[in-house]
Amino acid sequence: MQVVFHWVRVQTFCYATEKRELLEETMTELLGTDEFEEEISEGEHGNVMTILESRLTKQREFNALFRKLGPEICGWIVEDIDNRIDDDCVFYIRLDKQKAVQGIYEVAHHGDVIAITGKVQAHPAKKEVAVRTLGEFLTGLGNQSDSSDSS
Repeated sequence: MQVVFHWVRVQTFCYATEKRELLEETMTELLGTDEFEEEISEGEHGNVMTILESRLTKQREFNALFRKLGPEICGWIVEDIDNRIDDDCVFYIRLDKQKAVQGIYEVAHHGDVIAITGKVQAHPAKKEVAVRTLGEFLTGLGNQSDSSDSS
């Protein structure tokens, strides 16, 4: 199986008013691992926030993430794929962070999100090739068995 991404980054901000442990659990559930980096930063108004980030680099990790998102979101991505990939072959989607804490994955169009960004492997590196590669991956994801996750 062709590797779909060079990398995928999953990132969210935990503000001072939020429970960090709850967001860590949410990221762990989404990613299937508790291996993510935490960076302390300062917000716009001087309040402390934590940035939780994980970088995935293996096909089995990509498979697991998109399977976790489910067929509804994967189908939505396929329908909106031209708007989800830029000219540098970078894929973007944002999930509603508050819904994700409840175990519901839903595309968000606001700022309180879990951001998923990935560099699609496209040869040659053109948007059209990246669109086709990601579309084929997402369409075929339901047909793959777990044994194809070995790479």
